[in-house]
Amino acid sequence: MIRFFAAPIAAIALLSAMAGGARAEEFDSRDIMGGGPNFFRGGSSPIPRTTVMYNGNYAPGTIVVNTTERRLYLVLQNGQALRYGIGVGRDGFRWGGVHKITAKKEWPDWTPPSQMLARRPDLPRHMKGGIDNPLGARAMYLGSTLYRIHGSNEPETIGQAVSSGCFRMTNEDVSDLYGRVGVGTTVVVLNN
Repeated sequence: MIRFFAAPIAAIALLSAMAGGARAEEFDSRDIMGGGPNFFRGGSSPIPRTTVMYNGNYAPGTIVVNTTERRLYLVLQNGQALRYGIGVGRDGFRWGGVHKITAKKEWPDWTPPSQMLARRPDLPRHMKGGIDNPLGARAMYLGSTLYRIHGSNEPETIGQAVSSGCFRMTNEDVSDLYGRVGVGTTVVVLNN
């Protein structure tokens, strides 16, 4: 008698488990339209974005990049700043100075500069913007330099010195910053 009921109960349990798993893998239209759990792919930052007290002598709206701390600050009113975790240039690729954001792009195309191609001839010559593009969801171009503040699909690199001079943020954080600043924003890069 127990065997008679065991098989149907096991089948029902298996179907329930499969249905639950299928629901977890269902397509979420918010991923395309924005806001879904996979829209920014790459996970959250290992260094959470937070509001902190900030004692710098910079006007509100200024971006201050501290390469030693591997943090980017957006200066706010009342002695505060939004602090983001960033990836910075590896040894030999860190730099400092003051620039302005000269362009902003959503899902930017990537064309590696000739200097990078000389070091890495295996890289593609051009890559259309999209989820697999190394510039991620947003990019803010810094003056006449080759450098950008841009997204990354590799959240594990945030807080690390791994880039060729650009400043990496998670796609979620770079999208947040992108919405808060405009072309003409001053960017101060401190390389102590």
